[in-house]
Amino acid sequence: MKETVDGFPIIRSDRKTVGITVKRGGEVIIRAPKRMRLADVRQVVEDHRAWLQNAIEASKRLPELPGEQEQEALRRKAKQLLPPLVEHWAKIIGVTPTSLRITSARTRFGSCSGRNGLCFSLFLLQYPPEAIEYVVVHELCHILHHDHSAAFWQAVESYLPDYRARKKLLKVREYAP
Repeated sequence: MKETVDGFPIIRSDRKTVGITVKRGGEVIIRAPKRMRLADVRQVVEDHRAWLQNAIEASKRLPELPGEQEQEALRRKAKQLLPPLVEHWAKIIGVTPTSLRITSARTRFGSCSGRNGLCFSLFLLQYPPEAIEYVVVHELCHILHHDHSAAFWQAVESYLPDYRARKKLLKVREYAP
């Protein structure tokens, strides 16, 4: 018989902490250390009950992911639009990314590796141009500051004084992947 907490399945592994994942549509998966008592797993879930309920509701409001053809169209559009945009802003900021990749990441729009390689989600292309430009500048500023320190945000603001409004565009669910 499979273990559950409140009807949510538990997956046991060699991990050290309990992890709670809420998937699209509200499916919940709990990951727990092999040797942790079920009562302790229940307590962690209970301690995070408010967050869990909010995450379940939010996941049910997400629109469906685009189909394969739509994703491929977004990927082509990203490969066409992002390299020149990155090149333009890299010159202005005075940085040089080591690589540029387009991924199908669903939980982040962009990232900058420790070696200054940039990745952008193809789903970013579902957002307005101002939001796309914000993510590009944000990731390029990580080449200057590999954190979200005050200096990082000052750099972002120096290039995009309206970055806060642009960032808000990424929160609009109608565009969300």
